[in-house]
Amino acid sequence: MSIGLQDTGLDRTLLVLGVGSFAHSTTRILQQDGARVMTYLTRDYAHWPPSLCGPTFRRDLHPSPLPLIERERVALVIPQSIDWAQAPWAPDLVRSGVPFLCPTGEALRLERERDFARVLCEQFGIPYPLSVFARNRAEAFRWLSEHPGPYVIKNPLCGPFSPVHTIVCDSPEATRAWLARVDDSEGLFLQQYLGPAEAGHIVLVSHGEVWSIVTNQEYKRAFNGNMGIVAGAPLGGLVEADPEDRYGLARALIHPLRPWLRQVRFHGPLQVTAAWHQDRWWVLEYNVRLGVTSGAMLLRMLQNPWETMLRTAQDQTLHPQFIPHRRFGCSVTLAGYGYPYVQLSGPELPLEIREPLDTEETDLWWNEVRQDDQGRLWATGHRLADVIGFGPTLETALRRAYANIARLHCPGSYYRTDIGQSLWPPGSALEPRPQPTQTSDVHMEP
Repeated sequence: MSIGLQDTGLDRTLLVLGVGSFAHSTTRILQQDGARVMTYLTRDYAHWPPSLCGPTFRRDLHPSPLPLIERERVALVIPQSIDWAQAPWAPDLVRSGVPFLCPTGEALRLERERDFARVLCEQFGIPYPLSVFARNRAEAFRWLSEHPGPYVIKNPLCGPFSPVHTIVCDSPEATRAWLARVDDSEGLFLQQYLGPAEAGHIVLVSHGEVWSIVTNQEYKRAFNGNMGIVAGAPLGGLVEADPEDRYGLARALIHPLRPWLRQVRFHGPLQVTAAWHQDRWWVLEYNVRLGVTSGAMLLRMLQNPWETMLRTAQDQTLHPQFIPHRRFGCSVTLAGYGYPYVQLSGPELPLEIREPLDTEETDLWWNEVRQDDQGRLWATGHRLADVIGFGPTLETALRRAYANIARLHCPGSYYRTDIGQSLWPPGSALEPRPQPTQTSDVHMEP
């Protein structure tokens, strides 16, 4: 099968590879911008939410999405995570030429291989914490003996089903304690811990240029006050429309990569997560797909999300247009029984909407929830919904999100009530944060 770019103008059909709130939000937002949408279900849970927007296809009944792409004349494919690259149909998907909103080949290594990102940063003079790839636990302990300190422990290969998910250790003792029990079957990646002053920035890379879109903040720890473990997915997040790169994250940590981005024909989303330390930004990691937390807010902030995502996937010049009154977005997650300790599981529990939801500048995206034949909602897993509010100010966005999530109720559920009270503006923590700048540049010229 060969799907050339000349074919993509004949239809506005979207295929999302994903489940839950990611598929629900991406399909609905682009459907409202005129796309015909469908979802290829890549996991075995959270199937009901994307079915609210269009047809869904289970992977056990459809071993490959390629026949669907050909039959339905799909114009754009958007993946939820980078694990698509490990599927047996991945090479055929790349060869098909269908516009795909994720870099492929060498470009995918920027997220997939932690040590590759470190080497790239060293090559281009980008600040990166002291880090090492250890083949096993013994090598990791030897490194700690020679370079004592607190470290973040990660899997060397990034993916949703990696044997090690990010473990933040803020002391040498915690680092040693965790190393003694983590799964080192794929090796270990140790990255110096630089403190809690984190922030992120998302750009779109296309046609050799870099377009800044939003600066974001993810609340990764499970409980109020940034307490508890780093959860498998954030419990909330903030975004600010930021085509000017007001906090300098893109200029410091993405723009220097331009020679490599062009060399590998990188086109797609690119997010950097960084720490403010010793008066500058340091790379913590790069991601190369729309995120579950920030992606839905990013798409809502654009007047032309379909055109912008399609042209990015086609590696063309972009013309992103922002909605002025949606400068800020706030996302709050309703967590279900047992989360973030996903080994705990309970029965399906009733989920109620106790008051009518406010629909002004707000969204509700369902995740591990189903609806029975009587219209009742049931929690089927650990993450139940993402509630989002937008506004011209951060305070307005926060108020709208919290007003709606307070109207949801499920036994054993909870949500963080302190989103926006710490970690923002970007770089906020114990150190003086960077001062925002004003500039008229909305992308970096080639």
